Amino acid sequence: MNTRMIYEPDEESLKYAAKVIRDGGLVVFPTETVYGLGADALSSDAAEKIYKAKGRPSDNPLIITLPSVADVEKYAYPPKSFYKLSEKFLPGPLTCVVRKKSIIPDTVSAGLPTVAVRVPSNPIAQKLCALSGVPVAAPSANLSGKPSVTSLKSAIEDMYGRVDVIIDGGESEIGLESTIVSLDGDKAVLLRPGGITIEMLKEVIPDIEIGSSVKEEFIGRPSAPGMKYRHYAPDAPVYLLDGSDASVYEWITAKAEELAAEGKKVGVLCCDEDTPLLALPGSVSLGPRGDDGVQAHRLFECLRSFKEVDVIYGRLPEDSGLGLAVLNRLLKAAGFQIIKL
Repeated sequence: MNTRMIYEPDEESLKYAAKVIRDGGLVVFPTETVYGLGADALSSDAAEKIYKAKGRPSDNPLIITLPSVADVEKYAYPPKSFYKLSEKFLPGPLTCVVRKKSIIPDTVSAGLPTVAVRVPSNPIAQKLCALSGVPVAAPSANLSGKPSVTSLKSAIEDMYGRVDVIIDGGESEIGLESTIVSLDGDKAVLLRPGGITIEMLKEVIPDIEIGSSVKEEFIGRPSAPGMKYRHYAPDAPVYLLDGSDASVYEWITAKAEELAAEGKKVGVLCCDEDTPLLALPGSVSLGPRGDDGVQAHRLFECLRSFKEVDVIYGRLPEDSGLGLAVLNRLLKAAGFQIIKL
């Protein structure tokens, strides 16, 4: 497939990309969270193209992206709790799983009676969705299972030749996919943490629950993206270490020496303060230990930076604020492989 690059998106080029979507094509576009892979959410054939381009399992539902909160009622039946959340957080990095209308094909919702809806704040995403005139199914623009795309370079790496258009939007602002909340009447459950933290959500819905899939391996039929399958993973296996600074430093240093003697290379994901680890070849820092915003922004590009390593070890991050989202992505990348020291 020939892929057209749009490096400076303006009205005319976005009209072209919108027409590609209406005509059943695929468009990679920036959002405030990560780059999305967009197609007409009213077309089963277009949705099938998304699954094929990503190599995505067909039981993994897609998010539909809309230009405004007012558009949600065209495609779904949002409960009162949706409007409470939308008043504070939308447009923004929040996705809500609500009961869908029949106009949304089962291919998009993976046969579920619900659909995940999102209204991005990124101006390019908003304009593209508005010009398209259809709901835009838009999972992250990465090959299935791999780290999500937060830069043009990564978008080209994963999707060039698989899609019709790639739109340059610079680096993603947040760097992690949207927060996903399931809303069923008065019940709200956090399915995937993101830029809207659980602490922020509780200010609006105090009794919101944290779904088991956030920290545990999910078994069953996923109701939203990012729940069931191994996600965000680089080519090498990832292991997370749970222990004190001293025990982590000692263990990784010894393991790196042991594997080097076997001709194997070790990748290490750590923080700026982890000086003994940063001294090892193949170490990458997520940023300051206390700055979960920087860690979230850097996470996927750091995971993508590990080239030609045989194994990757990382620190188990804190689970508050944006740290919960970073922890969730690392657990998925590691396939929940945790080494307790």
